Amino acid sequence: MNSRNHLLFVYGSLLSGLNQPAFEYIRKYFSFVAQGSVKGLLYDMGTYPAAVPDAGEHYILGELYELNKAEEFSWAFGQLDDYEGINSEEDGSTLYRRDRADIYVNGEVFNAWIYWYCGEVSGRPVISSGNVADYFLHKIPS
Repeated sequence: MNSRNHLLFVYGSLLSGLNQPAFEYIRKYFSFVAQGSVKGLLYDMGTYPAAVPDAGEHYILGELYELNKAEEFSWAFGQLDDYEGINSEEDGSTLYRRDRADIYVNGEVFNAWIYWYCGEVSGRPVISSGNVADYFLHKIPS
């Protein structure tokens, strides 16, 4: 397993190709490492995706990044925690949790931070391709 520190795996609004304002933060503080995948399932929550870990053979496609300056870890990840709703909402709930996961890149395994969804996903459509960018690009509005 590759032991590079301060890695981040993104699969949703933080992806480079989606042109979301949040990606500018990634571009400024992180460097692209590679395309990769993580074991998990993606759900369509309407305006955003939700990823949950899965021990099966389902994979989520995304991008692996490395923090440019290790000494900025607390501040940089704190900003991402705020963006992802880690800090509890008024009702005490959180949307996501930051955790470590194995990321698969061309036969190598990297251990990186990822944001897993904490809410209820039952009844939500599964994004079976594991590819958020492709799914939302081709999604027909309801």
